[in-house]
Amino acid sequence: MPSRTHPGADDQALNGEDFILPGGKVDPDAIRDSIGAGGEEGAEGEGEGLRRVTFKLTRDLDKRLDKYLTDRITFMSRNQLQRLIEVGGVTVNRRVPKASTKLHLGDVVEVVVPPPPSTEIQPEDIPLSVLYEDDVMIVINKQADLIVHPARSHNSGTLLNALVHHFRTRGEVVGGLSTVGKEFARPGVVHRLDKHTSGVMVVAKDDEAHWKLGRQFEERRVDKRYLALVEGEIEEKLPLADVLEHPIGPHPSKAKGMREKQVVRHDELGKPAVTIYRVRERFRGYTLVELELKTGRTHQIRVHMSHVGFPLVGDDMYGGHHLRGEQFNRGVTGKPVPAGQELMMRQALHACVLGIAHPKSLEKLVFTAPAPDDFTTLIKLLREHRPPKEGEARPQIGGATIDLDAAIF
Repeated sequence: MPSRTHPGADDQALNGEDFILPGGKVDPDAIRDSIGAGGEEGAEGEGEGLRRVTFKLTRDLDKRLDKYLTDRITFMSRNQLQRLIEVGGVTVNRRVPKASTKLHLGDVVEVVVPPPPSTEIQPEDIPLSVLYEDDVMIVINKQADLIVHPARSHNSGTLLNALVHHFRTRGEVVGGLSTVGKEFARPGVVHRLDKHTSGVMVVAKDDEAHWKLGRQFEERRVDKRYLALVEGEIEEKLPLADVLEHPIGPHPSKAKGMREKQVVRHDELGKPAVTIYRVRERFRGYTLVELELKTGRTHQIRVHMSHVGFPLVGDDMYGGHHLRGEQFNRGVTGKPVPAGQELMMRQALHACVLGIAHPKSLEKLVFTAPAPDDFTTLIKLLREHRPPKEGEARPQIGGATIDLDAAIF
């Protein structure tokens, strides 16, 4: 087969060129389509679901093999590629290499490429709490510990897997997921919540609704209200309500465990972020706050509250602490909570209220998601064992809109 050089690439394809995009990256759709053809004549590879591509380096890269392949096969993680090298799926100059093998001018790299993950969301029977549904959108109360959409390391067990199952098994409501974002395996996702954050989310069921809902978020016409339990008593160091305007950007360290973190940073990488907090209920050692988001940066609430000295209970990424019975009992009089009982093992953050305009009728809608059991149980224990030192437990703060009795019961 004649070789093909890609403009700007560091190599040329010696075979499997039908699977190579301009620039030298392996095309996941071409691999997937070839495998789907059932090994018809002309499909390259050995074994069901395997296709072979070969590159020859046209210049001296002095780059590790695993890093080179990460640039070429973008639908596989570096760890997956290292494993592929270990099991003999890659050769360099027809020899078995190591992941750390350095590549140079003239080296020939041959890779047996496994099938890419499907972009089709597979249905899974995962419980859903549906707050509202019609033919263009669905609003759910997402449980904690549920990832919103598939990613490299999580191709199942997500909210979207649950929604696909929901749409296929419930025939009384027309619709599915919008196609917007389908190429990234997140169709219908207008906005996201962190894995460990519970609460209200809207998902679009057709493309027009998706764009109209997305525009509301982009133009900040959505009312987003959260409840969070933070460590410390806010009234001792901060006002009972305030606007936090601290730009947020990625953590400067690329070390393991830091790459997902965000920080307040006042440079070109810091993006404007605005959070309004209002104290809703006070306890000894803890404060329940209502938070209104004016922007939607990654980990915004968690970063802002940690930055002002009041990290969320359970948020060990940003300075909070998991809460068990023995920590809770310190300073408590009366019957203690059993030692070792897990009270809050995630960030104590719940997306409680979402106010939007219906994408079709334009009717103003407000959805309230009741807090989950772990959040509710902890608040009830605080009310019983750690009431405020003095004064009113629930200060009246202007602009607060969450009905605590509806959210925590």
